[in-house]
Amino acid sequence: MKFRSAFVATTCAALVQILPGVAMADTPGRLAAAVETLNSLSKAADSEIPADLLKKSQCVVVIPSLKSGAFIVGADYGRGFASCRTASGWSAPAAVKVEAGSVGFQIGGSESEVVMLVMNKKGMDRLLSTKFTLGGDATVAAGPVGRNVQAKTDASMRAEILSYSRSRGVFAGIALEGGTLREDDSANMDIYGKTTTNRTILTGGVPAPASASSFIAAIKTF
Repeated sequence: MKFRSAFVATTCAALVQILPGVAMADTPGRLAAAVETLNSLSKAADSEIPADLLKKSQCVVVIPSLKSGAFIVGADYGRGFASCRTASGWSAPAAVKVEAGSVGFQIGGSESEVVMLVMNKKGMDRLLSTKFTLGGDATVAAGPVGRNVQAKTDASMRAEILSYSRSRGVFAGIALEGGTLREDDSANMDIYGKTTTNRTILTGGVPAPASASSFIAAIKTF
C-alpha cells in the first residue's frame, strides 16, 4: 500500500510537470487557437451549443487544448482564456488554467477543445476569484446540445457553469467536476505586460490590447 501510494504521488507529480509543457506554452499561439475554436463553433451545425444559452451566458471560458495523459494515474491540464459581459461589451481576455487528476487503471491520452459557459452572477463571482473547484465551489454540468432547441433542462437552469468538449470532431457536453480553474499569471503578463488580476480584466478594468482584437471579435460573433 505504501509503495502504491508513493508510485501514485510520483506519477502525478511527473504528469503535472509534463502536461503544462505540451498544452501550448506559447501565449500568442494559444490565443490564436482560442479564436479558431470560437470561430469554428460559431459556424457549426445544429448539434452544437444552443443559441439561447449563449445569449444568457455571463462569461465564456475557452480552453483550446485540454490535454489528458493517462498511465495508471490520469491527469488533465489546459490553458485558455475567459471573457465576461461588461457595460461596454465583452471584456478583454483573462488567462486561466484548468487542472484535474484522477486515479484509475487506464492507459492512453487524448486532447480536446473545451468551452464553458458561465450562466449567472454567482458563477461569474467564482470566475473572478483567483481559484475555485468545478463541482465543488461552483456547480457545473455537462451542457445540453442542439443550437435550435431551447435548452430548459434542469441542469442548464440550475448550474452555474455549463461545459462542452469537442474531440476528433465529436461535440458533446462534458462533466468537469473536481477540476480546478485558476488564474494564469504568466500568460496575463505576456498579454498585458504587467501584473493584473482576472477580476480587474473581466470586469472591464483593463482595455484589450491589439493582440487580443481577434479574440474579442470572435467572442462577439460566438
